[in-house]
Amino acid sequence: MKSKKKRERRTVKFKERAVQRMLAGEPVAGLSRELGVRRSLLYRWLEAYRKEGISGFRPIGRSGWSQDKQAEVAEVRISQLECKVGHQAMVIDFLRRAFKRVEELRRPSKGNGGTASMERSRP
Repeated sequence: MKSKKKRERRTVKFKERAVQRMLAGEPVAGLSRELGVRRSLLYRWLEAYRKEGISGFRPIGRSGWSQDKQAEVAEVRISQLECKVGHQAMVIDFLRRAFKRVEELRRPSKGNGGTASMERSRP
């Protein structure tokens, strides 16, 4: 009968340092051996860090976490999302202006030209 190994919980600082070392270019296999953590787990931490930053390491609503820590994590996530929304707003504004310019260029001139042989199709 196999005995189940108790899952060891790593601190946020531990995970952050590991991810920073991965981002600095350290080989993941060596880092895995040194820290005693599976490579797949290191890659999961890296993905969480890239998506959500440090807040990706801290599950919200977990028992044992104080309200202050939960609020801190929520504030970090909110600021990240506000930044993303601002970036998306700039992209939307750019695309609107580009679309308007394209539409202006496509308008027919008021000159004496012949009519088109076919009508424009509309979706």
